[in-house]
Amino acid sequence: MNLRMSHSSAGADSKSFNPFPQSSVSPAYKRSVQSFSSSSENSSILIVTHKLHSTPGEVGRILSGWGYDLDIRCPAEGDRLPDTMDEHEGVVIFGGPMSANDDDSLEFIKAELDWIPTVLEADKPFLGICLGAQLLARSLGASVTPHPQSKVEVGYYPIYATDEGNSLFDSLAYVYHWHKEGFELPADAQLLATGEAFPNQAFQYGSCAYGFQFHPEITLSMITKWTSDAADHLVHPGAQVRDHHFQYHDKHASKTSQWLTQFLAQWLRREERTLTQS
Repeated sequence: MNLRMSHSSAGADSKSFNPFPQSSVSPAYKRSVQSFSSSSENSSILIVTHKLHSTPGEVGRILSGWGYDLDIRCPAEGDRLPDTMDEHEGVVIFGGPMSANDDDSLEFIKAELDWIPTVLEADKPFLGICLGAQLLARSLGASVTPHPQSKVEVGYYPIYATDEGNSLFDSLAYVYHWHKEGFELPADAQLLATGEAFPNQAFQYGSCAYGFQFHPEITLSMITKWTSDAADHLVHPGAQVRDHHFQYHDKHASKTSQWLTQFLAQWLRREERTLTQS
């Protein structure tokens, strides 16, 4: 079921691509992103999803708007992951309803855990989101566990930059979550952001591998679908009521999109691999 998505078809939630969602972005930064965008034509980013109709959301909109081809693969539906990263500039592993601990019962989870070192050894940009971050953590020897009081994060919650992550997360205060498990910080990884119920929210491993417990790719249509199809999650301890998901999205989506645009541009720039160093 491998699907290669071009920049003309990835942005299902947006009629046109705007890489500068807020007018406060500086002219110098705009010129930097425009120069970067022109160099991404005919390059491919591997997108790993875990459900048949999953979407890369804002991540897909931004990357395809820069001219990247999105090579979307769903191992849960039988798609194979590449033996090498030679044909891809980077990889994003997204979330899903399964656990990173399901490698004993789900063959594709085991396959992803075994495959992640291929990306790390190739020194290609890696981004794990929610389940993807937990898979990265597990592949590095860390544990993934539920909250000790069975709390969840389902909705918008604050995150706090650490000293190491201040240059990356200083402008991002509230982000969208949908999870009941969290990851331990892997050995030799840097903790970049913390949270209240789940203390480990973002980490960096090596020069270009990142794990985010939250969902910066979230869109309004994704929130609508998730809160409808999985409404039972909204009654778990710590979850926000459905109306709050939309209220907070209206308030925080623009800033998150601006932050995500800048992060992805820096993440993929070979000469600016270490984002936490100024």
